[in-house]
Amino acid sequence: MQVIRAKVLGFCMGVRRAVETAVNALDQNRDGTKKIFTLGPLIHNPTVLASLEERGLRLLDADNMDEVDSSSVVVIRAHGTTPGVLSRLESRKAAVLDATCPRVHLSQKRAREWSEKGFDIIIAGDRNHGEVLSISSYAKTPVTVIESAEEAEKLFLPENSVLIAQTTFSPVEFEKICTILKRKNSQLQVFNSICSATMERQNALSELEGRADGLLIIGGKNSANTRRLYDSGTRYFSKCHLVENELEIPACFMAMERVAISAGASTPDSTIDAVENALILGQT
Repeated sequence: MQVIRAKVLGFCMGVRRAVETAVNALDQNRDGTKKIFTLGPLIHNPTVLASLEERGLRLLDADNMDEVDSSSVVVIRAHGTTPGVLSRLESRKAAVLDATCPRVHLSQKRAREWSEKGFDIIIAGDRNHGEVLSISSYAKTPVTVIESAEEAEKLFLPENSVLIAQTTFSPVEFEKICTILKRKNSQLQVFNSICSATMERQNALSELEGRADGLLIIGGKNSANTRRLYDSGTRYFSKCHLVENELEIPACFMAMERVAISAGASTPDSTIDAVENALILGQT
């Protein structure tokens, strides 16, 4: 069997930075004197989370900080968090390791600064996504989240408005939303804050069309960018499947002569390698 990898796949810069921050904190706590937390799931990948939990990483719910004290180290994930949560961690004297993606930090700053100028904030993204919630919390004016072009058509757009994108939002859907809102208000301030890593993965995926009998997308099923990668893959391949690890490879893929693989931004190299090896060896 021939396995063809997409040119760009796996961990993005922000996720890699967050994982390395957590691993370093665990490495420095071999004596167990500290309690190492991540504020919410560090990344949307169950394999990575299970590995870190085995090493002692705990999951912290922002609504319940009873366990947090001066012996605690809290890693802020790439999605970022709210000023209120940061203030509560500070009041409990926890050490905070901020692994918020720099691109998310920039969107938080834009939401704060433009809202201070009196602009309403429009965010193109997943309504309940951690990044969207963190960006929204920095605005002092009304925030509206739209997930699709259909929602954009129905939106009443205030004269002073700013459009910001979730970093992992669909580039195609963002362009549709932008066109609709610009038609409603030509003075709309637009920040295409979609991460280049997201677009690079989408472009690399399109280059696989016609080169294989099927496509496997590797990543967490609860990962927004992985799901979008899978949705794109179904446009290029009639046989496309999303797997979290090598154990989930469908039997039909094992019989193919050529299989293309790509992976979401929260998928580690080790998982990608395991899927590739299972395909080549014919074992799952």
